[in-house]
Amino acid sequence: MNTRWLEKASATLGISGFGFFIFSVAAMALGPVVMLRKVPMQTVEQISQNVIPDFYDLLVRYPDEFKKYFGDPGDPPDEAKMRQYFAEALRLGRKVYIAEGCWHCHSQFVRPLADEQLRFGPTSWAAEHQNELQLPPLFGTRRVGPDLIREAGVRSNDWHAAHFYNPQAVVPDSVMPRFTWFFEERKTPYENGVKIVPNKRGLAIITYVQWLGSWVRSPAEGAPLTASGAEDSGQRTLSMNR
Repeated sequence: MNTRWLEKASATLGISGFGFFIFSVAAMALGPVVMLRKVPMQTVEQISQNVIPDFYDLLVRYPDEFKKYFGDPGDPPDEAKMRQYFAEALRLGRKVYIAEGCWHCHSQFVRPLADEQLRFGPTSWAAEHQNELQLPPLFGTRRVGPDLIREAGVRSNDWHAAHFYNPQAVVPDSVMPRFTWFFEERKTPYENGVKIVPNKRGLAIITYVQWLGSWVRSPAEGAPLTASGAEDSGQRTLSMNR
């Protein structure tokens, strides 16, 4: 029986398979570099030039803790100092987010799958992650909680503080654990003389979450800006998801 044709076919398939493997590795390694080479990668110092309103709000709501852990920006707040404190809070907030395993249950990437846009808005695009705080990207693998890539400004600082302290107090069916170590007691002359306020880690994680996606939102409208013109859809779906 002549088996040379079978040997040739096997050799051809083997060489082709190996070739496609090499090609796929090269494409995955070089593709992002080629596509994103003209998109600047922002540093934290560049990001912090645009201090989000929620960071100023933390200064107003928790002045003693803000000055204790980040510094006194003066009255009115010195913009240069606020940018410095904002950068520090963002770096710490990301570390806390990773250390506490928030990425286990929350993704930061709206996937191009069915119903994703209905839940979280337009599909994420590469330029959304072109900054130092997205290295490595925290895409996540599970959806126990909502996607957070565009969480900025969706909720108030008070809501986040209450949610971190006792998630079920604001979302009764939430399975998120309590993060009481983000808070401390402050003595007051009112009520029972004690008030629960965020400590440094609490202020930082609230800042980080409130910053996520702030770079793709219109400051005036709070709506996500997209490359595909799906702005209206994004606003509507975000509202449905909250």
